[in-house]
Amino acid sequence: MQVAVVTGASSGIGAALARELTADGWLCVLLARREERLRALAHELEGEYELCDVSDRAAVEDVAARVLERHPQVKLLVNNAGIPARATFLDGDPERIEQVMRTNYLGGVWCLRAFLPALEAARPSDVVNVVSVAGTVAFPPSGPYSASKHAQLAFSRATSASPRARGIRVHTVNPGFVETEGFPQRAVLRSPFFRRSVLDPERIARHVAGLVGNPPSETTIPRVYRAPAVLQALAPNLVSRLVGRRRL
Repeated sequence: MQVAVVTGASSGIGAALARELTADGWLCVLLARREERLRALAHELEGEYELCDVSDRAAVEDVAARVLERHPQVKLLVNNAGIPARATFLDGDPERIEQVMRTNYLGGVWCLRAFLPALEAARPSDVVNVVSVAGTVAFPPSGPYSASKHAQLAFSRATSASPRARGIRVHTVNPGFVETEGFPQRAVLRSPFFRRSVLDPERIARHVAGLVGNPPSETTIPRVYRAPAVLQALAPNLVSRLVGRRRL
């Protein structure tokens, strides 16, 4: 049975993906911070779980060591853990700004490094980094979150080439608005402009599962959000003014 490690697995995209992978015959090792949620999901899926705060490098290394004792080969690592930061750099809580960067960006770095031996042992294997459209367009009302996702996107792109030589395919997924417990989209759903683009976690889970075994890629879902990224690159000042006027 092939082993997949999924971070941020206690709810939302992570939980939906664990169900999708289990239905496809994978054994899922679920990582997150909420034990009650993890235990219930692992029992439902006949999988395994480990409590882990991915922002803590030592904790990630300890968890990876325990997982590798049981499973020397890991065919899939999904870096999905993430937290919101609905604030600006000027008035946001300093601790939250630091935490969102450690979780959303460095969490993926520490997980890839810690699980690299198991991914190499299982090669060809896959890594999927669940980033965000927020990593392609700077959004002032959520500046710290957007910055953490820009960093995560750069990490995913930068690591795409090196692991490939080791038989590891790195995929980047940039979802748009997704309705989850951790990222409720109440304000977006009230906006006629954005309402139709809000996705459910199961849609993202199916997309991620479909990447496994395919060549390295960077995808945006829904595809319509590629346009703002291109516009941001070509006319950053214009985009900054436009998104700054919206209060989603």
